[in-house]
Amino acid sequence: MPTEQLVIVADAHLGAAAPATDAALLDFLAAVPELGDSLLINGDLFDFWFAYRQVIPRRGFQVAAELSRLARQMPVMMTGGNHDRWGDSFWEREAGIRFSPSSLRFDFGGQTALAIHGDGVAEAHRGARVMHWITKQPVTSFLFRLAPPDLTFRLVDRMSTTLGDSTRESAILEQAAARQLAWATDQAARDPALGLIVMGHTHRTALHRLDGGAWYVNPGAWLDGGRYAVATPSGVDIRNWAGAPTPSRNLSPG
Repeated sequence: MPTEQLVIVADAHLGAAAPATDAALLDFLAAVPELGDSLLINGDLFDFWFAYRQVIPRRGFQVAAELSRLARQMPVMMTGGNHDRWGDSFWEREAGIRFSPSSLRFDFGGQTALAIHGDGVAEAHRGARVMHWITKQPVTSFLFRLAPPDLTFRLVDRMSTTLGDSTRESAILEQAAARQLAWATDQAARDPALGLIVMGHTHRTALHRLDGGAWYVNPGAWLDGGRYAVATPSGVDIRNWAGAPTPSRNLSPG
């Protein structure tokens, strides 16, 4: 089904954000069919998710179930972020959601949309770039699969801030946003078929019309007051969900 009105959400970090963030996201997902004709979850929906062969993580289960229900009504797509790219076959086989651990290309109003979470593009520090590389290695998911789930989640809770560039310094965040824009500009120049490029990760809202006419959008973080975007071939609108709480602890980008 061609996408003409795409709803975009990223960086909810469920499991680390306040419980009210989960509740607001459930209300939002119920309203998505009124907002557009398809949904893109662009990484870090969960602060950690791992698709075990026989176990479904308890954290975020209600949201996962709601996404599966929504996927029976309309196209739902998901990219993995540096916190939750280990989706394996779960999202497509059990939930009916088109999933990629890294990037997705799909039809968007007769043009092509490209969605990536953005880790690996924006990191300023060597440690964050190394962590990005580690999270993409097959051996990483193999080792996680060997460990008991409860132990894995305890381990990840301790190392969560090292899964990305967790700085809150404004200058560094501006540099990261500039790197993402430069990357999107380069992609649009290389591929004239692109009409929309979507990123997340930095928790920084961005909207630009690139040379050639493609739109670049980062909707910002859902956990930061329910930020999301609605994209059509004619433009992109960045919004805030009215029912989303103001976070008591604003998670750093990454």
